[in-house]
Amino acid sequence: MSHTEEKQSKLELAQNILEYQFENENLLLSAITHPSATEGRSVKYSYERLEFLGDSILGAIVASTAFHSFHELDEGGLTRIKVALVSGASLADVAEHLGLADVIVFGSSETGTGKRGLHSALENVYEALVAALYLDGGLEAARDFVSRTLIPRMSIDMASEPENPKSALQEKLQEGGITPTYKLVETQGPPHDRTFVAQVYAGTQGLARGTGRTKKEAESQAARSTLARLSEFFGKGIGDKNTEKAAVKAAEKAAAKAAKEEQKARKKRERDASKAKIEQ
Repeated sequence: MSHTEEKQSKLELAQNILEYQFENENLLLSAITHPSATEGRSVKYSYERLEFLGDSILGAIVASTAFHSFHELDEGGLTRIKVALVSGASLADVAEHLGLADVIVFGSSETGTGKRGLHSALENVYEALVAALYLDGGLEAARDFVSRTLIPRMSIDMASEPENPKSALQEKLQEGGITPTYKLVETQGPPHDRTFVAQVYAGTQGLARGTGRTKKEAESQAARSTLARLSEFFGKGIGDKNTEKAAVKAAEKAAAKAAKEEQKARKKRERDASKAKIEQ
């Protein structure tokens, strides 16, 4: 199948960047083609389906590398490394430095969307290229590309919990143009021994709750809990519509679970207080 001069030029440039020659160039063409350039045609002609496959393959490669590189880390630390490395911001940055912006085939309707549209496309194309390499050359081809371009960014520092969870959460949510807010939802205990319960919101959607001796501590705990429970979705990019729906569902479950946990904790405190009075 013959391609236009522009597409052929982009195919050659892409293969130079990937350091890999495709047997099936149509796979590569799909991986670098934005959906706006395939309007009215089958979804297989853009990167949408490949992106889905690439996301899973990329996650497996990164998870395996982290697992075998950091033997002392627990599941939480390994998860934080994976999430940081495959986040939308990370993949877009890698793709930009590789020069992938020059190989993407856009349709006329996408012209003028600016930096935000390009940021999303770069992330998606990177994942689609991982899938295309896997389909054309097997797991080794995909692993070689990821190992050369993304794995060098992996660091044990990524396993650390954020020092400021509220700032970390704000950074994550603002990728999708959402600013988190906090609300004091409950105050427990006598005046001299207060416990505060705060809930974090993404827009109007309530996320996780947190408790603390001060309002600030409660908000930090709420942010930390939200980051932990929604990290798998943030890895994909909170600005993605499908991701937002999944995040909302997860947030609802997280909020419900947090409420139940707090209710159990409150009942335990009440029982302990009653027991203490009896013993006195």
